[in-house]
Amino acid sequence: MTNLSHPSEFVFLGFSSFGELQGLLYGPFLMLYLLAFMGNTVIIVTVIANTNLHTPMYFFLGNFSLLEILVTMTTVPRMLSDLLVPRKVISFNGCMVQFYFYFSLGSTSFLILSDMALDRFMAICHPLRYGTLMSWDVCVWLAGAAWAAPFLAMVPTVFSRAHLSYCHGNIINHFFCDNAPLLQLSCSDTSLLEFWDFVMALAFVLSSFLVTLISYGYIVATVLRIPSASGRQKAFSTCGSHLTLVFIGYSSTIFLYVRPGKEHSVEINKTVALVTSVLTPFLNPFILTLRNETVKAVLWGQMQRLKGLHKVLS
Repeated sequence: MTNLSHPSEFVFLGFSSFGELQGLLYGPFLMLYLLAFMGNTVIIVTVIANTNLHTPMYFFLGNFSLLEILVTMTTVPRMLSDLLVPRKVISFNGCMVQFYFYFSLGSTSFLILSDMALDRFMAICHPLRYGTLMSWDVCVWLAGAAWAAPFLAMVPTVFSRAHLSYCHGNIINHFFCDNAPLLQLSCSDTSLLEFWDFVMALAFVLSSFLVTLISYGYIVATVLRIPSASGRQKAFSTCGSHLTLVFIGYSSTIFLYVRPGKEHSVEINKTVALVTSVLTPFLNPFILTLRNETVKAVLWGQMQRLKGLHKVLS
């Protein structure tokens, strides 16, 4: 595939179908973005600052919150600025960079979710060996692999997009450089690329989903053998927030990307991508705190200390 037609820039349609009303979306989207940023930042700071949370479970949780911040930063600030301008333009190189970081960080998020599932599997199914099986060396290795593998695997994917022939114009019917809209602009033979995309989805999304399902299959079987109802409830409560994240994250991503081919409904994809880019990062900090008694207790203790400090200073 040679670079026969190389546009210098792409033009996003974004939410142009709303006409002048798209400016009204700026306020709500900005509020959701800021709340998502602050909520995930609070979780990261809480995990780092409190020694009670220096465990593998919260180590992976902090990684996931960091990823939520970074993923939204690749798309949402640009989308917000585009809501206020009539012509939404991104350079060709800027588009490739956005594509690379969005899909690399997104893939890392799913691998971290599977790491969290493995951690819960070890804690519940092998409690006596948990300290050995999930040592800090193992946790750092799992997290490092989750970060490194997608960033390395996405390099040939981005280079392949950069060398396509884009002869169907330069207008992207989306608010960021998503995969299907880019392929639809190309007149090159993309069948091999689409197969590679499907392999990548299997490698990072479906494989991590399978690890999560198997882990929770063993967890459920183990918990059901616990004789006391309170013991079963305590075991399940540590997994509730993670299962909620798994359901939200995998359902939307499998719908969007784990389908070979480029002939997808762009409008539907745009709507689902908007939900995953803006709404779910806003909801996740609440899911992680409201369903986690340990985090709630730590946050409440910090609030009480801040309140006491405020009284002393005043």
